[in-house]
Amino acid sequence: MDDRPPTVAVPPSSLRPPRSGFVRAVAAVVWKDLAAELRSRELLSVMLIFALLVILIFNFAIELTPKLRPTVTPGVLWVIFAFAGTLGLNRSMAMEKDRGCLDGLLLAPVDRSAIFFGKMLGNLVFMLIVELVVLPVYSFLYNLNLFIPGLLLVILLGSIGYVAVGTLLSSMAVQTRTRDVLLPILLFPVIIPLLLAAVRASGGFLQGLGMNHILPWLNLLVGYDVIFLAVAYMVFDYVVEE
Repeated sequence: MDDRPPTVAVPPSSLRPPRSGFVRAVAAVVWKDLAAELRSRELLSVMLIFALLVILIFNFAIELTPKLRPTVTPGVLWVIFAFAGTLGLNRSMAMEKDRGCLDGLLLAPVDRSAIFFGKMLGNLVFMLIVELVVLPVYSFLYNLNLFIPGLLLVILLGSIGYVAVGTLLSSMAVQTRTRDVLLPILLFPVIIPLLLAAVRASGGFLQGLGMNHILPWLNLLVGYDVIFLAVAYMVFDYVVEE
């Protein structure tokens, strides 16, 4: 007589590894930020008003000849992107802290790196929207074509690195009373290599330089993005611990 227990057939679907909720958690955080901004319109309106005001000031303050426009434009654009982005990052995390949403996110049973990537992608969407408004306005005022594929790639890479570092540092600064002052102090020294590479690569595309002049700066942008995304992924859990 066979005393062995009967063999139970296991359906093939149960042999599959459990589906991770990481992507869903990231998407939920992004959707929460977008829905909150759609209702309040506090963040984008401030960033857009600031960016457009800076463009108008430069337009009336600096008379750029057609020869000088490709040289000066990269610096003007990244000044606009950097300051408008800092304003948005500070405001985004401050709203989370003041409304108690940040504490709720940290108590959620998900990997905290998913919270970081969700906040980072939300901030990246807001920054890209501002850039999509700034580029045609600047092109119209200065009669300069900014919709060059290489330039758009530089703006995307620079925005990713900027938002990755800014989201991490704003998570630190928001815990202090002087968060409005502390974030720029922490952020701008760290992003100097990013801004330098972005300005030089943007200038290379606008001036029609060869790829041998532009490629080192593109490599620096890619390396910066990869390094700081990895650093933020590893240390975000410790940064948000009080």
